[in-house]
Amino acid sequence: MAKRAPKKKAARTAPRSTARRQTAAGGITPKEFAARRARVLKALGGAVGMVFAGEGGAPLLGKWRPNPHFAYLTGIDDEPGAVVVFDPKAEDPKRQVILFLKPADPELEVWDGYREQIGTTLKARYSIESIMRTRYLNRMLTGLARKRKRLACLHEVAGPDSPVSPDLALFRKLSERIVGLSIEDKTGLLPGLRGVKSRAEQALMERAVAASAAGYEAALGVIRPGCDEADIATALVRGFEDAGADGVGYNPIVGAGLHSTVLHYMKNRGPVAAGDLVLIDAGAEVGGYCADITRTYPASGKFTPRQREVYEVVLEAQLASIAAVKPGASMWEIDRASRRVIERAGFADAFVHSIGHHLGMEVHDAEPDGVLKAGMIVTIEPGVYLPDEKLGVRIEDDILVTAKGRKNLTKAITKDAKEIERALKG
Repeated sequence: MAKRAPKKKAARTAPRSTARRQTAAGGITPKEFAARRARVLKALGGAVGMVFAGEGGAPLLGKWRPNPHFAYLTGIDDEPGAVVVFDPKAEDPKRQVILFLKPADPELEVWDGYREQIGTTLKARYSIESIMRTRYLNRMLTGLARKRKRLACLHEVAGPDSPVSPDLALFRKLSERIVGLSIEDKTGLLPGLRGVKSRAEQALMERAVAASAAGYEAALGVIRPGCDEADIATALVRGFEDAGADGVGYNPIVGAGLHSTVLHYMKNRGPVAAGDLVLIDAGAEVGGYCADITRTYPASGKFTPRQREVYEVVLEAQLASIAAVKPGASMWEIDRASRRVIERAGFADAFVHSIGHHLGMEVHDAEPDGVLKAGMIVTIEPGVYLPDEKLGVRIEDDILVTAKGRKNLTKAITKDAKEIERALKG
């Protein structure tokens, strides 16, 4: 990898495309991003709000990712330091939403990619009519705070041991300089919006599921005594990508034997022995949205009686929780449905985590307040872990909440014990 040399002025070439992958892949359109921003403007009720993309730059491993709230509102995933400001009371409707981008730096862009100049093309791509450089942000925000007197926090609340959110940090500075300024809590707004998936978002997640299914099928062809967890993980991820995925939604988990009992085991380097269970927890990402699936397989091609006993308990528990998913249900009620089955089977202390979580742009997506609503997608993933027996079973599906109940998006990846045994026999 080349080391950074002293800066030289570079000739300008074609700028990198800053359109988010969703649009290019037929997913989220600029019109939908604009509608999301309009909902934020309405919900702010006259207060000024802002969302930061976050700082950073192109890493040598992986890729830079913006704050998910920022990506959700703009579709921009390659502008570190960017900020979007909402001013519902702006006299000029074109300035109700202002996107601030860091100043152009031709010398830096030689390393990280050429950026397009601010103009009509860029504004049309993002469907944002006011775009400025961040050098003007503080002056603009000070003026808005003085006139509106109301600021609203949109970023997630930080824990007591973490730095406060960037919007609150800036608002506090303004409150020391402007008399009568109020700071309001709107931190639940964006999780609530992100929680209910549009048809376009659902379509992207279904594509991520389809790519994931191809990866699981590829992994089944590798599982056997004598292989390595790394062999399975490699086949899995290659299967995702061959099926059109952009990559993985999170670090895959492939654990055999004792490793199947480690909830977030990610080393994925260990032998697979005869009689082991192999737990795979992985999901593909497409257009910025991911799947999250877990299946448990017998390495020898057939469950032992004890493995089958535990497996059927977990499957029964999962089916009970899936049946409890519907609009108006709470996640604790869905958790209780699984826990009753597992406790009745005598494994109460072996189910050590909650039943699931929201899924979307992040594998552990923003958690809306309140009960489930149609359009939300959650994971259902009970498990039983018995380290003394080197036996861990988890089964996880992605469930879309519908108007009348639910739809299992990942049902095509078989979890029936007999079907799994048949598939492993090839």
